[in-house]
Amino acid sequence: MGTSTDPAPRATPESPADTLFGFNRNIFYAGLVSFLTDTSTKMVYAVMPLFLMSIGASKTTLSLIEGIAESTAALVKTASGFWSDKIGRNKPFMVIGYAITAVVTPVYALVVSPAHVLGLRFIERFGKGVRTAPRDSLVAGSAAKGDMGRSFGLHKAMDNSGAILGPLLAFGLLLAFPEDYRTVFLLAAIPAVLGVVTLLWLIREAKKPAASLYKRFSFKDFSAKYYLLLAIVFVFTLGNSTDALLLVKANEVGVKVAYIPLVYLVFNAVSVVASVPVGKLSDRVGREKVLVFGYLVYALVYYGFGRATDVGVVVGLFAAYGLYTAATDGIQKAFVVELLDKNKQGTGLGIYNALLGLTLLPASLIAGLLYDRVNSRVPFYFGAGMATLAALLMVAFGLANRRSRLTA
Repeated sequence: MGTSTDPAPRATPESPADTLFGFNRNIFYAGLVSFLTDTSTKMVYAVMPLFLMSIGASKTTLSLIEGIAESTAALVKTASGFWSDKIGRNKPFMVIGYAITAVVTPVYALVVSPAHVLGLRFIERFGKGVRTAPRDSLVAGSAAKGDMGRSFGLHKAMDNSGAILGPLLAFGLLLAFPEDYRTVFLLAAIPAVLGVVTLLWLIREAKKPAASLYKRFSFKDFSAKYYLLLAIVFVFTLGNSTDALLLVKANEVGVKVAYIPLVYLVFNAVSVVASVPVGKLSDRVGREKVLVFGYLVYALVYYGFGRATDVGVVVGLFAAYGLYTAATDGIQKAFVVELLDKNKQGTGLGIYNALLGLTLLPASLIAGLLYDRVNSRVPFYFGAGMATLAALLMVAFGLANRRSRLTA
């Protein structure tokens, strides 16, 4: 059974009481939960590469930890997405997933070896796997018709706002307590707990009619266009390794340890500013064009990281990297949703998110091995090449879509 490429019909127009700042209340509060949780996780993430190396990890080990953790999340995302479609509820999965992050975060303060970090990252990413597809399904199901890109853009912007505040807080703590990573981990639990409280109190479950629930999974229930899009995303993601290597590169070029969180902040600040306008642009001009632009920006940025030897250049590249994320992350999700029937959105988004996570393991291993065993430039050149190939494939995909619409 194929799926339509047109967006699923939406509910009747919302009353002012159902909206905040021009967005559905669920979308806004889901973004707020992501903001708080990302504040927590990015406080941890901004210092984790340097913490790991301080306890004996190599760059290959660092990449392996991130790859295994994300692959764990990936396997869970498909199951949680399908299960949320099957029972017609998203909120229980979101509560479990966000609560796991809140519980695990302060425990990082107790670790003494990279193996301990791996175990905790495994658990924390399991929680992310439980919540991600149901959360994205909630956003998709709450978005007004013709507003999908803008809605996912808002969620991306709020998520990345947390990614700004998190590194800022980590920076302040490292200035006050030099190289005291464990204090950062302990205090990072506070916003994570606030995120769970926000979710419990302010997000409403949007139950689906029992007759429309997706009861039995089959790969045949998804269109060829959906799978072609996933294939292009796979090609791109294979060259999109963990951002931890970008932070390591910044440190090697000359950015001091205490200022690493601020460099990460630059990238997130650009993403926050650009995400909603770029999402709105994709609603108007089409997802393919915006994704081609995003992939090409990534290719140029990664080529630049391979060549960079100056701190100022690295900071500029992180800013451009924020533009790439604004033009890809939320846009890809909006594109995926448009290729799905409404009752299969959780499952389809779960498969999409699983693909991203599973591909990160070989991507991170390839990059880490190239970094350690060849030189620091090659992994970035590899990423630039894969992004360029993905951009060319997306151009072909867009042209094929246009021809099919003209002959329909």
